[in-house]
Amino acid sequence: MVATVTDGRLTELRPDREHPLSAGFACPKGIAFTDIVNDPDRVLTPLRRGPGGFEPVDWDTALDDIAARLAAIHRRHGSGAIGWYFGNPAAFSYAHLMAVFPFVKGLGRRTHLFSSSSQDTSNRLLASQLLYGAPLAVPIPDLSRTDLLVMMGSNPVVSHGSFLTAPRIKDRMSDIVRRGGRVLVVDPRRTETAAAFEWQPIAPDGDAYLLLSLLQVLFDEHLVDEAAVASRADGLDWLRGQCAGFTPEATAARTGIDPPAVRALARELAGTPRAAVYGRFGTCVGRHPTLTAYLIDVVNLVSGHLDEPGGSVFATMGAPGQRLSMALMGAVLRRSYRRRRSRIGGFRQVVGAEPAAIMAKEIATEGRDRIRALFVSAGNPVLSVPNGDELEAALAGLELMVGLDLYVTETTAHCDYLLPVTTMYERDDFAVVFQNFQTTPFRQATEAVVAPYGQCRSEWDIIAGLTGRLWRRAPVLAVLAGARRLAGRRWSPRPLVNAMIRTGQGGDRFGLRRGGLTFDRLTREHPHGVVLDDHVRTPMLRSLVTYRGRRIRLEHHDIGAEIAAAAGHRDPPEFPMRLIGMRQVRSENSWMHNSAALMGPVLRRGGAAQGARMQTAPQGALMHTADAAELGIVEGDAVRISSATGSIEIPVGLTDEMVRGVVAVAHGWGHRGSGGWRLANRLGGVNVNRLNSTELADIEPLAGMSRLSGVAVRVERIDAGLAPDC
Repeated sequence: MVATVTDGRLTELRPDREHPLSAGFACPKGIAFTDIVNDPDRVLTPLRRGPGGFEPVDWDTALDDIAARLAAIHRRHGSGAIGWYFGNPAAFSYAHLMAVFPFVKGLGRRTHLFSSSSQDTSNRLLASQLLYGAPLAVPIPDLSRTDLLVMMGSNPVVSHGSFLTAPRIKDRMSDIVRRGGRVLVVDPRRTETAAAFEWQPIAPDGDAYLLLSLLQVLFDEHLVDEAAVASRADGLDWLRGQCAGFTPEATAARTGIDPPAVRALARELAGTPRAAVYGRFGTCVGRHPTLTAYLIDVVNLVSGHLDEPGGSVFATMGAPGQRLSMALMGAVLRRSYRRRRSRIGGFRQVVGAEPAAIMAKEIATEGRDRIRALFVSAGNPVLSVPNGDELEAALAGLELMVGLDLYVTETTAHCDYLLPVTTMYERDDFAVVFQNFQTTPFRQATEAVVAPYGQCRSEWDIIAGLTGRLWRRAPVLAVLAGARRLAGRRWSPRPLVNAMIRTGQGGDRFGLRRGGLTFDRLTREHPHGVVLDDHVRTPMLRSLVTYRGRRIRLEHHDIGAEIAAAAGHRDPPEFPMRLIGMRQVRSENSWMHNSAALMGPVLRRGGAAQGARMQTAPQGALMHTADAAELGIVEGDAVRISSATGSIEIPVGLTDEMVRGVVAVAHGWGHRGSGGWRLANRLGGVNVNRLNSTELADIEPLAGMSRLSGVAVRVERIDAGLAPDC
């Protein structure tokens, strides 16, 4: 983006035509971010809850009181009484993540850490931990060189990719077709991406069964170079036995895919020199998400495409000592996964975090380590976590709740304090997390574009202020507070990020490489960024696998148990349809609905349903025309969608471009007048996560993933026309 600043205020954002990868393309949400930065509803001063609601307060008063109350809770109940939840935007700020983890873990080993990852990515990280011993070793498709891309549960034409960073991603996928290749989109709905390429319909929750059948065919038809696989991995015979019973004929009822099509795809994967299978959000929130992520990598491995040019490859920073750092991190996280169990449900920690779906129960259930103080940063779990009503009720029982956010949201409306934070244009940044997901190795760093608005502070500065007040409570906090006093105004994680840039691919190696990159050199001399190479380097596995002998580990008891569970699962007949999600190009989860640029067109057309291509808003359900006819439902009717957990009422649009027996609803809506974001409250909508369960048996046992897709539901017509309260 190129920012225009007038009199110290951000007045315009436009695509950067000189950017070497995006070349003048930008998502409408990015262009509209001036609305967020300048929003009159944005919180710009610390707020404290008073008798009549929130009232302004100065920073010292807020931090002094928060620290005093937190110290008292810590003294009476220990570190297990404290919890922190952070949402998706935290991943886009290196300083945010580098502040939260030391602070939370520094308070004591029993603190509770939750994140949006258990609604999104924890399964993918755990699958990598199981296979490679390192959760951050996540393969991505080599878009610029592949000739066959099988894309499961992903809609990058709208979402622009996830666990996959590729500006102009639709163009990169079109390039595959132009050079004679194929892009196959496997999804229950003919998404915007499927409409642009080839669509393979699949039943919700059918992904694991399809992948197991692909493996069965590959082994059964001797399409696997077993010697090559055995040279890199242990447990091949175990894997062959696990998938032996999942023939395409045996799984057809689960996937809805004709057996000849499955066999043809398996043969094509084996016979195409450069091919990759990729799965994203839709494969991460079903009944068996960790198994599915594991199987995607295993299909790539046995078909000869893992860590190969044009296949599924590993992007890294390219720093010396990479294997040692991965090994150390992997050992710590594997130990945490084995030994740490949540108080409620006994779930294991993935990358140090517990399942967000148990957060309400961790607050409401009496006993040792019950959460009594909760911090929420960059997240709105009342809308984004299953059964938000349960969480909202639990929040009332907290002794202290603190939010770090831009707005008074459905979640932060319950806080004792709301602390205003900077946007990405008011701080420096470097996309640390996303370096490992770039299909083209690239570096770009930015300085702050404008000074912080009002009294806003970065999450790093806020947490540093709390650390300085709480240093007596824990040795780690004392060390951090001491380092802060020594560093003074220079206290920030930027030197660490600078070291990552300098030691990584293209870096100056601290002066050993003339003209190499540093954080400062990127911002001064390369404002549009630098492409480091045309392609991701291969092979990389030997520097990433942290198991002894640097060999992939295929055999895992937990994976075997999930395969057995998948074989025995039966759906409840009283809920005959299956719920899936869908992305909307003008909506970013729950937090950009106050932008007039994004939501203005929605208001002008009144939120009317628009059939198969609808991007309804506030939102609408989408179902197959034939299913609707059987239920007496017509376009624009209001329907009630019910699950074993709850129900919602919503207008419906009809289409022939989805699997029968499926209803799709976009997430992130359900604003109910909380707080100050007035436009979002006018739009309203319904919270689809009211249909999703937090019962312990409904949370995936391996990674603690929330089940948000493939949920069993029943659909009933309420009334012809659009009900006023929908």
